[in-house]
Amino acid sequence: MALRQRETRCFVTDSLPTHQSLAPAHRASQCASARRAANGSRNSRVVVENKAGAGGRIAAEALKGSPADGSTLLLVPMVVPVLAPLVSRQLGYDPAHDLAPVAHVAYYAIALAVAPNHPAGTMGELAAWAKANPARASFGTPAAGSLPHFFGVMTGKAIGVDMVHVPYKGVAPLAVDLAGNQIPVGISALSDLIELHRAGRLRIIATSGARRSALLPTVPTFIEQGFPAIEGNGWIAFYAPAGTPEPVIEQWSRAIAKVVTTPEVTARLIQLGLEPTGSTPEELAAIMAVDTARWRPIIQASGFSGE
Repeated sequence: MALRQRETRCFVTDSLPTHQSLAPAHRASQCASARRAANGSRNSRVVVENKAGAGGRIAAEALKGSPADGSTLLLVPMVVPVLAPLVSRQLGYDPAHDLAPVAHVAYYAIALAVAPNHPAGTMGELAAWAKANPARASFGTPAAGSLPHFFGVMTGKAIGVDMVHVPYKGVAPLAVDLAGNQIPVGISALSDLIELHRAGRLRIIATSGARRSALLPTVPTFIEQGFPAIEGNGWIAFYAPAGTPEPVIEQWSRAIAKVVTTPEVTARLIQLGLEPTGSTPEELAAIMAVDTARWRPIIQASGFSGE
């Protein structure tokens, strides 16, 4: 089944990691490349629509109301299909019924950074500092209910200190306060913080992957530093409206996987701090199920509710 529409809409959200550096033109080029791979035609127009706000929920709601004909896709991080349903009962969408998995695109690491004048240079030193200064032990993240938020919850539990969460409205204000020593610890996607780390405006002391990031090979993981419970990655993926014909979804999935694994796109994604993957719809659905089961008890134990 060919993708006969001459225009494809790609909904994206400002909650994507590397949102500032992953410019609209680049996102459009990925969508356009996938479309050309899907139907063998260059005579199609791709419109990237940034549905900003509410941690990606607005974008998901927009997809829900779109035609289920393969003309509209959604590119979002895992917070939309996995975390948001666990923290809120009043979503305007239901991932199980409104979002059709298309393809996993990439994983990304979470980083823990300290302010430039903070005495800690390792996770062990941070744990010792937090225990000695419990009233000052807080961490900032780009948003409440985000993946970095719950990594912070895991961090506090692992070091034995109830760290206070300070949610910001995005990465930019968090980075400003962290660089200005207004908050001791910040947690966000590695790609959000790495340039400030390189510039010496903050210090990343741990990353969340099972192995060190290729972008920051000198910084050890949480696991290496004796905190095996603090492990995992975020991810981004494409979805279509529920009800989109399976042959169309499969065509998109193959096309996206083909584009993601080309040398040019792979190199660009790695440069942005992403680990390219590509997947079938079934593989993406399985990833969602595993992460939902993994994060549900952590979120429940945190007591956080997005209502």
